[in-house]
Amino acid sequence: MSWDSPSLRLQRHAGITLIEQILVIAIVAVLAAIAMPALGTLLRRNQVQTAQWDFIAALQHARGMAVTTGRTTHFCPSSDGQQCAGAPRWESGWLIGHAARSRGERDPAPTLVRTGYTGITILGDTGRKLTRFHPDGMAIGSTNTWRFCPVGHPDGALVVVVSNTGRVRGAPATAEQAARCAAEH
Repeated sequence: MSWDSPSLRLQRHAGITLIEQILVIAIVAVLAAIAMPALGTLLRRNQVQTAQWDFIAALQHARGMAVTTGRTTHFCPSSDGQQCAGAPRWESGWLIGHAARSRGERDPAPTLVRTGYTGITILGDTGRKLTRFHPDGMAIGSTNTWRFCPVGHPDGALVVVVSNTGRVRGAPATAEQAARCAAEH
């Protein structure tokens, strides 16, 4: 029998055995089990970073709206999407709206509303429950800082800061800010 006979060629290319398939599945399962914790951490960090970018964009929008309309604009936490909440917790959502033109006038309806973030703790400074942008773009008052972290995890915590001049910036949280944020769930 020669090596090039048709029967030997068929035997060499007969396919994959059941044992080979089981070994491949076992190796893939082990690799997936090793990757899962890292993937969970990556997803949490991505969620926090997305919330931070969303906040920065909303704050810049509120500032721009104040400048272009010539009216004071509020950025505040809201759980119902209709009015500002009196707490420094922001994970339930927020809204942007103009201040009333006169003391007796009711605040107009919000111009932009964002619903909550799940799995994230977002804490603002306790002294300020809202940020108020004036027609010149300034956010007069003390500097306002928000801390963002995955619920119960200080890893990957971020901050957003609004200065008195109205400048908005994002940054990684300090170790102290991250620990305080993770403790507040």
